[in-house]
Amino acid sequence: MAFIYNVTFDALDAIALGRFWAQVTGYAITEQRPDFVRLRAPDGRGVRHILFFAVPDPTPGKNRMHIDLAAREPDTEVKRLLELGATLIDSHSSDDQPTWRGGNGTRWVAMQDPEGNEFCLG
Repeated sequence: MAFIYNVTFDALDAIALGRFWAQVTGYAITEQRPDFVRLRAPDGRGVRHILFFAVPDPTPGKNRMHIDLAAREPDTEVKRLLELGATLIDSHSSDDQPTWRGGNGTRWVAMQDPEGNEFCLG
């Protein structure tokens, strides 16, 4: 049986995107070059590494895969992620509140990182 060892992002700016995700997740930057950044999980659970490789072209169209994040206080975490440079995907009200999606007994907000990679927070 296989297990997920790395999650890998193609990035126009691997260093900037790696630093963004390090702040989002608490993963440590363990290796950094102009074209590559490796983040390592703070403990032995879950995905061990998140990798960022510099590529010359952005991915066109909608992402077919994304990361789902969980937070004990999702409303507070949405605000923190927006301050780090994330953006909301769904239209939101004039008071800049996120639009929550829901299904299967859960709720989440769809967001994008600074390079447009989609992720959800619930």
